[in-house]
Amino acid sequence: MACLNMLKMRNFEEKTLKKNEECTQDGSVDRKGRPAVRERTGSWFAAILILVNQGLATLAFFGVGVNLVLFLTRVMGQDNAEAANSVSKWTGTVYIFSLLGAFLSDSYWGRYKTCAIFQAIFVVGLISLSLSSYIFLVKPEGCGDEKTPCGTHSGFATAMFYVSIYLIALGNGGYQPNIATFGADQFDEDHPEEGHGKVSFFSYFYLALNLGSLFSNTIIGYFEDKGTWALGFWASAGSAIVALILFLVGTPRYRHFVPSGNPLSRFCQVMVASFRKWKVAIPSNGDELYEVDGKENPSNGSRNILHTQGFKFLDRAAVITSKENSFEKEDIRNPWHLCSVTQVEEVKCILRLLPIWLCTILYSVVFTQMASLFVEQGAAMKTNISSFHIPPASMSSFDILSVAAFIFIYRRVLDPLVARLKKSPSPRGLTELQRMGVGLVIAILAMIVAGTVEHFRLKYKDNDCPTCEGSSTLSIFWQVPQYVLIGASEVFMYVGQLEFFNGQAPDGLKSFGSALCMTSISLGNYVSSLLVTIVMKISSSERMPGWIPGNLNKGHLDNFYFLLAVLTSADFVVYLLVANWYKYIKFEGRNEKVDGCQHV
Repeated sequence: MACLNMLKMRNFEEKTLKKNEECTQDGSVDRKGRPAVRERTGSWFAAILILVNQGLATLAFFGVGVNLVLFLTRVMGQDNAEAANSVSKWTGTVYIFSLLGAFLSDSYWGRYKTCAIFQAIFVVGLISLSLSSYIFLVKPEGCGDEKTPCGTHSGFATAMFYVSIYLIALGNGGYQPNIATFGADQFDEDHPEEGHGKVSFFSYFYLALNLGSLFSNTIIGYFEDKGTWALGFWASAGSAIVALILFLVGTPRYRHFVPSGNPLSRFCQVMVASFRKWKVAIPSNGDELYEVDGKENPSNGSRNILHTQGFKFLDRAAVITSKENSFEKEDIRNPWHLCSVTQVEEVKCILRLLPIWLCTILYSVVFTQMASLFVEQGAAMKTNISSFHIPPASMSSFDILSVAAFIFIYRRVLDPLVARLKKSPSPRGLTELQRMGVGLVIAILAMIVAGTVEHFRLKYKDNDCPTCEGSSTLSIFWQVPQYVLIGASEVFMYVGQLEFFNGQAPDGLKSFGSALCMTSISLGNYVSSLLVTIVMKISSSERMPGWIPGNLNKGHLDNFYFLLAVLTSADFVVYLLVANWYKYIKFEGRNEKVDGCQHV
């Protein structure tokens, strides 16, 4: 078998050399494990398939997620605060699963296999939710709109519902960080033209994500708001099935990177080796530390990382003692005693990314209000234009349109303008860290605007209403500015995050870098849930049912929004300090020639 594989590889190399075809320089391979030929793999053809896949999968996900808070109140019988917490926990779980997907992708399965498996789980969850809603939950028929709540459900029906939505959480969570990184894999960053395409890809990826949710927030959201929940869920399931088929269609054209092995073991090896040598002196010159020749690295596109100052105690793991020097001559190395500089720098890189990541969590607390409290606030406003009812969840369409507009404005106007003002030789203006800071500032403004709108909503409330739905004469369109500001902040924060974590993660941890962005959203949802619980306990009294009661006319949601503005302002100050401290990762150059390929 080994001889047969060698013969196939030699035949491939001979054909490639005869045609004088150029292969990628980043170490990517085709589906058969051969060096990827530039003209026949990857680039925009594969990337567009992935972007369409992302749009359809997002349509399917938000077809469930965008109105989940209303499904929980109208069909499952939860109150506003309980439903908001349930949505926050569910959304948080979605992104927690992104860590599982990233680990399997970077360590064992590779990004293609991981994406395919988790998308299949996603489809199963959506079909299960559609069936359980149609057969068990939306009973009596026609219930679940704003006027007709559904009856009680059996334990089995409730269990089916939660199993279904958490299968959706598992499938979408494991898929999301890998599809973003897999799309970026289709571009060779060492090639001038493709490198520029890779930078643009993340903006288009986030745009595809938002355009996919536009349909679910408007058309599907409208039908679900009218009580046709099963139809909306079946539409989501159909979209997910089409997305999976499209993804599989592109199989022959995709570029791949070979998994680098378990990153947890590499991390532990560095920690154990450095603690074992805690008395060993660290050389002042980093060149004296142990490093593997780049040619000895596995052929998965990984590059050596240059030594950096900081976290010097970890450098002990790469110090060569007299005992290890004798082993090295015999070509024997125990990784729990001696680690390479690249392995040590991987750990340093993760430690440097964590403070930046922590500062993005509070932004995600602001972002998650769009799927919960913004919807409940909208439901308590005037939602009719003549006889036409506007579903509160559909207002997030203005967020999506804002994202689309600001991606264009930033890429075509702001970025070139800032680059010219900075007189930078680079065509790029703001760095990723600067863009994330701008996103935090815009998020603060969004919360101030949302609190102001709620203040005036309360001013025009109907004090005699038994519930709070449609109980204010203030039009729901006053919510437009807060949605637009959230959309603008996403372009700076989340697109910047995707580029930053993908670019700063070591080569063997690219999916983990994207998962950091997703888990920021996850913890934001959990923190939001915790914050709502704490606020309700502190603000509730005999005369006051709390800031976020079932009837918002009896609460002070505006105070909660202003509290978020204050907390985000404090977070921004900490972020400035952390961003100023951060040191960018630096890689060694790759080999100029890959066996069997002709580089020009």
